[in-house]
Amino acid sequence: MTKFLLSVHVIAAIVAIGPVTVAASMFPPAARKALETPDDPGATGTVALLHRICQVYAAVGVAVPVFGLATGSAMGVLGDAWLITSIVLTVLAAAVLVLLVLPRQGALAEGRGTRETTVRLAMFTGIFNLLWATVTVLMIVRPGSTTGA
Repeated sequence: MTKFLLSVHVIAAIVAIGPVTVAASMFPPAARKALETPDDPGATGTVALLHRICQVYAAVGVAVPVFGLATGSAMGVLGDAWLITSIVLTVLAAAVLVLLVLPRQGALAEGRGTRETTVRLAMFTGIFNLLWATVTVLMIVRPGSTTGA
C-alpha cells in the first residue's frame, strides 16, 4: 500500500504542482504585455487562461499533501524532522499561492492591476516556486533515508 500511496503522491505532484509553477511563472510577463496592449484579445486571453490554469491546478494540488500525509503515515515517518519541515514549507507555499499569487492574478486578469502589481506578483511567484523546489529536494534527499541519496 505504501508504494501505491507514494506513486499517487508523486504523480499528483507532477500533474498538479508542475502546471501551477509554470503557469504562475508565465503570468507576470503575460500580464505586463496585456497592460501594454489592452486592446489585444490574445494578450488578455492568455492572462485569463494562465490564471484559470493556476486556479484549477491549485485545487487539484490539494491531493499532493493528502497523499503525502497518507504515505508518511504508512512509512511511519510523520515525526521525522525532514517531513515536518516539508509540511511547514508546503503550508507556506499554499498560503503564498492562495493569499498572494492568485488574488493578484485575479486583479490583473480583471484589468484591475498595474505594472507594480506584476512586479510584486513575480516576486511572490518566485517565493512560491522556491518553497516547492525546497520541498522537492527534501522529498528526494530525506535526511537519514536508507536510499543512499
